[in-house]
Amino acid sequence: MHNTTYRGSCLCQGVQFEVDQIEPRMAHCHCSMCRKFHGAAFATYGEARKNNFRWLRGEQLLKSYTAKNRSTRRFCQNCGSSLTFAPAKQNDFVEFALASLDTEIKQTPDAHVFTAYKADWYKIIDDLPQFKEGRLTLDR
Repeated sequence: MHNTTYRGSCLCQGVQFEVDQIEPRMAHCHCSMCRKFHGAAFATYGEARKNNFRWLRGEQLLKSYTAKNRSTRRFCQNCGSSLTFAPAKQNDFVEFALASLDTEIKQTPDAHVFTAYKADWYKIIDDLPQFKEGRLTLDR
């Protein structure tokens, strides 16, 4: 784990947050919901313990969308930037869009998840482990 404080924001800078420690696991998610929510071939998420994540500004600008699978995604109502994801089964972690960080990060993603649903026009060309579904979280 890296003990640096990272700052992030939405495109319009109306929503800003801070993360004290980013967990070691980061993944490129290829599920159809992440692809549609981010408008891209995949979404890349970092994780932090809830007590290491803080909204600094603009929390009132956040809107939520709860999908059919009961996962909740939060985004800025002004600019539409995708910011966080929470699975239906709540846990002690916040997943945030890695691309929303303004501070340089040295960690890199360590896996591709939900590759069974990846866009047919996208080819994974790196050597990261690939999981057809989500990976098991028993090591937490």
